[in-house]
Amino acid sequence: MTSRTVALPRWAKLVGVLVVVLVLVFTGLRLLHRLDDVFGTETHDRSGPTLLKSVRDLSRYDAASGNFQVVVDLEKDTKYLPDAVRGTRTLYIGAGSVDAYVDLGKVGSGDIRVNDERTSATLKLPHARLGPPALDTDRSYAVSKQRGLLDRLGDLFSDNPNDERAVRKLAARHIGEAARDSGLTERAERNTTGMLRGLLNSLGFKDVKVSYGT
Repeated sequence: MTSRTVALPRWAKLVGVLVVVLVLVFTGLRLLHRLDDVFGTETHDRSGPTLLKSVRDLSRYDAASGNFQVVVDLEKDTKYLPDAVRGTRTLYIGAGSVDAYVDLGKVGSGDIRVNDERTSATLKLPHARLGPPALDTDRSYAVSKQRGLLDRLGDLFSDNPNDERAVRKLAARHIGEAARDSGLTERAERNTTGMLRGLLNSLGFKDVKVSYGT
């Protein structure tokens, strides 16, 4: 009997070469991480001086603040490709706060009325508003990240691998939506009313009425 050598198709050879290259790349990355553990790493802060760009006066009274936490599950798929090849999924814990304030700078002279004896005051203020969500980076973190093979390769050549801007933006949006449904502005108006009544009572006013309008 004579043995025959079966020639592999060209595409099979290319796939084999690609697999070998990928194995070498990921093996090299693991070796780099092990070298960091052996020799240790040092962090040097070479940031430049902080420059003051602008200053603006604030006339708002921050009357309430709410702390929120949201679990974001963000998945991005590619049409016609399985997730193992191209796709990302990030599970992210987002923690942040939202302030509710009353803009006292919008109060005009006609919005404040005081009687001649200075014992009674009536104030009309604008409704409380919500500030932008502020994400706390110290308490926000990614629980898990799943990336397809092509995405992992892209991280090798990207200037900013493990980019979390999209998931952070989504977390801030959800926190802002939760703040709108939390009754935070109503609480801010109650606190503002209490602050103004206490202040004016200490100045001798006996009757203080505070209302809110548009």
